[in-house]
Amino acid sequence: MKKEYWFILIAYTFMHLSGILGVPLVTYFGSLLGKSPQEMAELSVSLWIMISFSVTLIIILFLLRREWTNPVRNERALSPRDSMYWAVGGIFLAFFAQITAANIEYLLGIEIGSDNTEQIVNLIKTAPMVILVTSIIGPILEEIVFRKILFGALYTRLNFFLAGLISSLIFAFAHGEPEHVLLYSAMGFTFAFLYVKTKRILVPIFAHVSMNTIVVIMQLYPDLFQPL
Repeated sequence: MKKEYWFILIAYTFMHLSGILGVPLVTYFGSLLGKSPQEMAELSVSLWIMISFSVTLIIILFLLRREWTNPVRNERALSPRDSMYWAVGGIFLAFFAQITAANIEYLLGIEIGSDNTEQIVNLIKTAPMVILVTSIIGPILEEIVFRKILFGALYTRLNFFLAGLISSLIFAFAHGEPEHVLLYSAMGFTFAFLYVKTKRILVPIFAHVSMNTIVVIMQLYPDLFQPL
């Protein structure tokens, strides 16, 4: 694996652990600005998420500046027009995979609903700017880390199924909800398929960003999706 990829994995891991120091630091500086402890208790987590994710994205994009368009396995990428079709179609494919996996989990007796999604929605209600992380920055980082780097590295040595299985399981457990491993793995496989099909990481990024945005809007404004 390229040294830049190792730096990216380190930066991504550090980002998720940085809240241990970052949140108290934001709370401290907030108190210096006259904010009450109660106000900062509600805002510090959201503010640090915005800061840490944004800085990490900038670092990763800088590290990838010379190979952003390099296709997986160095195979010829699909044309921009066909890639666009797959990007849009990938949104529906991702939702189909999610719904199918959710129904299987339901049949297995796993409770429907995600604590992770609920926590995200609560953060957005506290600080609406967090939607930029959940809908855009987060999916971009996940596709770079889990598809371009982890899946891409495995795919150079293994077939699609094994590379997709291993990277998707890591992707699933990274979300901290092992009971929904099937749900997250199904989405991971879908995005890996889009990457291999088009040889363009921008395609699963587009599908992932679109899917997260739609899910967040559905959670925030459920009345918009109620039948008339």
